[in-house]
Formats: sequence, C-alpha cells, structure tokens
Amino acid sequence: MTDIVFEKSSSALPSPWLEHLSPVQGHRLRMFCFPYAGGNAHVFRLWQRHYPANVGVCPVQLPGRGRRMNEPPFTRIKALVKALADAVFSGSQAPFVFYGHSMGALISFELARELRRRGLAGPRQLFLSGRRAPTVPDNEGPIFNLPHDQFIAELKRLNGTPPELFELSEVTELFFPLLRADFEMIDTYTYESEAPLSCPITVYGGLQDEDVSPEALRDWKKQTTGTCEQRLFPGNHFFIQDPKNEFHAALRRDVMKAFQSVNGDSRAHQK
Repeated sequence: MTDIVFEKSSSALPSPWLEHLSPVQGHRLRMFCFPYAGGNAHVFRLWQRHYPANVGVCPVQLPGRGRRMNEPPFTRIKALVKALADAVFSGSQAPFVFYGHSMGALISFELARELRRRGLAGPRQLFLSGRRAPTVPDNEGPIFNLPHDQFIAELKRLNGTPPELFELSEVTELFFPLLRADFEMIDTYTYESEAPLSCPITVYGGLQDEDVSPEALRDWKKQTTGTCEQRLFPGNHFFIQDPKNEFHAALRRDVMKAFQSVNGDSRAHQK
C-alpha cells in the first residue's frame, strides 16, 4: 500500500476547511468527516487506508485548530453550518456522505438540513456516532462554563482527552479555550423541528457509553424518511478509537454500500 498524504484542495474543495487523503480527481463518492469536541482533521489521518481511492475521505478542519489555530472557533452550530454551506457546498460536488462523531454528528445533521433549506444537493447518507438524537433531552447541565477543576473532571470522565494534556499547563492554556468553545456549541444547541431528511441514517454507539444510550441513538429514526440502522460496539463514548472493536470494519461496509448505491444510480441514469 502506498503512503497516504494530505493534498491541497482544488477550487471545488476550498483549502481552509478541508484536508484530502486521496487524489480529488478520482473521487466518485466523498466522505466528509466532522470531529468531536476538541478534535481536528488529524484524527481522520489514517482513515483513507480503509477505502479505495475512488471513495475519498475528506476530513473537515474547523477554525481554532490545526493550521487554523489562529482563527476564532465557532460557539454556535447554526453559524458554523452556514459558514460550511457557503465555503464548501455552494458549488457542484461529487456525490457525498457525512460522518461525524459526537459534536461532529450534530454538525453533520444540521449541515444536511441547512443544505436542504438552500435547495442544494445534500448527503446521500449520514453516518453518526456517539450522539443522542436531537429530540432526546439532555439531562446534564452545560459544562462549557464550569470552573476549571470541574471542567477538567468532566473531560476526564469522557475519556477523550489524552491524560498527559492535563499535566502540561502550557498545553491546557492553548487547548482548553477551544474545548470550551466546542462544548459551548454543543451546550447551547437547540433543536428546531423540521421535516425529516430523505437520506438514510446509520448510527453507531458504545455499549458502555454513559452519556448516549441505545435508546437515545434509536430516536434518530425520527429524522429520516429513509432507513435508520443502529450498530453497537464495546467501549465508552470514544469507542471509535478502540482498535479491538469492529467499528471501522462496520463503517467501511456501510460506506461501500452507499458507494454501490451511488454508482448504481449513475449507471441507471446513463442508460
């Protein structure tokens, strides 16, 4: 297998927002990947190896992280998805799907709805992990505005932040403002009722996730007129990082099924 490298985006895929793990010209389906709170495009750096070159993994780089560290992060999802729709999806696109974990799942969902409001082509499918359906109430209070020690305690409970970061004061000074901004985006989110999407939704969860129950995942079926499938794996909220479970194999099967559907539609249209 050849080494996978990041590529600069073409004019069809604006460079500030996206990284590319395979040649853009060969994509027949793109999977835009949205990170969890505090995450960046780097967390998807090895994902292309799971897919053929004509299925392009396109990690989304949000402001405030990575090479965009000097840009202020968003604190409201509505503003973020409008900026994404303007910058990335206003022109013509190859068929695409969205994948997002936790905060990224919420961004994926609201971006799909924003594209529909604009009359633009939306994702062929949503792949969402580690996030309860938007109609399921949050029984926990906001954490973005907690005092420093309590905020750290919550981060440790979620098990998504490398433990060594808590020991390095210079790192926490840089990283924690971004985390607070991301959690503010989540904590201030308010679901507004709209017609269900038409694209299928597949949801993934961790069996030991204390914040997202299987029932909370199951309610995603209310957000589509298409199919809604649920898959559960051993692990906590960050089960997607566990190399011992079958998450990546399952996601690959699901994405390739969407790929086959897209190409079937294309061949039928050409006849």
